[in-house]
Amino acid sequence: MILDNLPIGMIRLRDDKGKQVKTYERGFPVGFKDDNGKVYLNNHLHFTILYHRDATTDLARIVGFEVEPFSVAHKYEGSWHDDDDDDHHPVKLTTCDAEAQRYVSPKDPKLQIAEGKEVVFTYDVVYKASDIRWASRWDTYLLMTDDQIHWFSVVNSVMIVLFLSGMVAMIMLRTLRRDISKYNQLESAEEAAEETGWKLVHGDVFRPPVHASWLAVAVGTGVQLFCMSVVVMVFAALGFLSPANRGGLMTAILLLFVFSGSFAGYSSARLYKSFKGEAWKSTTVRTALTYPGIVSVIFLTLNFLVWGQRSSGAVPFGALMALIFLWIGISVPLTFMGSYFGYRKPASEDPVRTNKIPRQVPEQPWYMHPVFSILVGGILPFGAVFIELFFILTSMWMHQFYYLFGFLALVFIILIVTCAEITIVLAYFQLCSEDYHWWWRSYLTSGSSAVYLFLYSLFYFYTKLDITKTVPALMYFGYMTIVSLSFFALTGMIGFMGCYKFVRLIYQAVKID
Repeated sequence: MILDNLPIGMIRLRDDKGKQVKTYERGFPVGFKDDNGKVYLNNHLHFTILYHRDATTDLARIVGFEVEPFSVAHKYEGSWHDDDDDDHHPVKLTTCDAEAQRYVSPKDPKLQIAEGKEVVFTYDVVYKASDIRWASRWDTYLLMTDDQIHWFSVVNSVMIVLFLSGMVAMIMLRTLRRDISKYNQLESAEEAAEETGWKLVHGDVFRPPVHASWLAVAVGTGVQLFCMSVVVMVFAALGFLSPANRGGLMTAILLLFVFSGSFAGYSSARLYKSFKGEAWKSTTVRTALTYPGIVSVIFLTLNFLVWGQRSSGAVPFGALMALIFLWIGISVPLTFMGSYFGYRKPASEDPVRTNKIPRQVPEQPWYMHPVFSILVGGILPFGAVFIELFFILTSMWMHQFYYLFGFLALVFIILIVTCAEITIVLAYFQLCSEDYHWWWRSYLTSGSSAVYLFLYSLFYFYTKLDITKTVPALMYFGYMTIVSLSFFALTGMIGFMGCYKFVRLIYQAVKID
């Protein structure tokens, strides 16, 4: 329920250093259950509309929209009729009569739900003058109710990640400096023949991976999501995407994703050309259609389910056609344009030559198994964001406002650093074990954090939400699948790019004949 762009809210008072502060809980419950398990329906709403009168213009503007629900077993005189004949006398409520100044109160008998029972819905409205100015009317809605917990959680996460990042950076710098110094001091043929570690696979480390086209598609999709996320967070942190602008955030996300298609096409084409690939057109088509296609199938399926429930929350046909036009008419051509310029640019040369015959990968220890190392690598990136994830899920599924984009930007920076570092560390251990199949594993290592995100959404569903119907549950898991897929592409790209730069850097630093 919205009035003058203000959502309806129930008053909640909280103690702030001995002072009672008014906050709003969005919406109102349609009923409640007592201690004996009996269910009651809230069939009366008491609205309070706050207004502020400007002393200079003598005009009033709405600055608040409050509600208090009641359950009342209404009593009335007369009978209800569907026709409007002249002999019909209007029904007079005895439990809610403005003329007799009889208003609903919490002491009235409650309306217990029963099959076939008559329900009378009523409301009353009170206009109340307020000192709140129109420019500050959203302050009560956006007041943080858990600011201390939020600050403590974010600072704790930052300290843990910075500590781990410092440890990883020191280990990697000391180890790499020793390795490079040792390799560059190998002068005799006998010493070179006995070399071990990551230098031994220099002739295979840049060998194109299997399914190189799909890897380029996955990286291009991640670049597109990354560009969209950065721009959205910058504008949101500057205050351009305030919750007061209803639908502004989602509109910005859709438009920026569409116009970021050129970056996706460019990056996927550049990577695919470095693999010596020639089917750049098919790679571009996959980049333009794969991720949006999967999201569209899930979204349309959920929308049909909502249509089947005859809900007003379903996206209308015209809006669906507009989304399809944005995808096919704008995003796809931009992806092809970016791919065209990316493939025309000369590919970057590898620091070392690739042997014609691939070397055999020795047997790996159990802790270097791909599945184990990939799943372990996703724990740290998820650990850096899961606290903020709780607030995001709460805003999505419990009708709360999320506007702390400064915190979100900080967590996003932590996520970038964590994804890059954990992927670099595990790729270094993999190369030291003479396993040069690092391309896909670097993407999947940080991308596996999306698995933990989806598992956390399961935990959140069963512990925080009270969803019992099939269609709402399918909507929850459908949208969380889209979120997890997007998180997979984003974090996978970040880890891959960091590892790609790292591998090129270390092989440029050693002397290889």
